[in-house]
Parts: sequence; structure tokens; C-alpha cells
Amino acid sequence: MPISRRTAIGALAAMPLAGAHAAPTTTTTEKPRMYGLIGKMRAQPGQRDALIAILLDGTAGMPGCLAYVIAKDAQDADAIWITETWKDQASHKASLSLPSVQAAIAKGRPLIAGFGERFETEPVGGHGLSATVSP
Repeated sequence: MPISRRTAIGALAAMPLAGAHAAPTTTTTEKPRMYGLIGKMRAQPGQRDALIAILLDGTAGMPGCLAYVIAKDAQDADAIWITETWKDQASHKASLSLPSVQAAIAKGRPLIAGFGERFETEPVGGHGLSATVSP
């Protein structure tokens, strides 16, 4: 039996609506995306090294942290850059309540003059990151 033009057009028009009710194509076993932060922090004049020491000491051993790199800004004697890579955003959020991180924040706060740029990223892999955490 031939299909009328009206029936064919109606079926084609309904296809996108059918797709909207279809089951999602992602699985529940999909790994969470890695989470990254890159930020600039300015220390009080002459306090950069002291602030770096506090940050390095207070941020060791954070669960879910894949990399935490502190770098001196080559152009600004009081600035540092912090680059973080986390298993996922939830791990980063949870780290903020760790006693060691809370103590580092309290100890370092008087040495911080301000903050500069801040970027959230989605790391996808690279040297130093385990292949098991890549998407």
C-alpha cells in the first residue's frame, strides 16, 4: 500500500520529537570529567616564598588531586600561578573542607594581597596524568 505524501511528511516531522523521549545515549558507567583550575595569586610584597611554603605544605595528600603545581610568575616578584588537576569537580570541592587545607587558608590569608585571573578547565590528559583518568 503506498504512503501518501501527507503521511510521509507527518512521520518525518514527528522524528525529532520521538528522539527527545528516547533513552539517553550515555551510560551510567561513564567516567566523570576531570576538573582543572588555573589561577594567579598575589602575595603581600616580599611574602611570595612564605606563601608558597604554606600552600605546598597545606595541600599535600588531597584525595582526588592529580596535580597541584605552584609556579613563580617570572614578571612579577609577588605573584604565583597555581595549576590544579582533579579527578572531578566533586573532589576539588571536598578538598576545601580538609583540615590541612583549612589551616593553610587561615595561615596564608594574611600573606595574600589579592587574586588575578582564574580559569576553570577540563583536562583531557597529558604527560604526568595517568591514562586511567583520561576520557
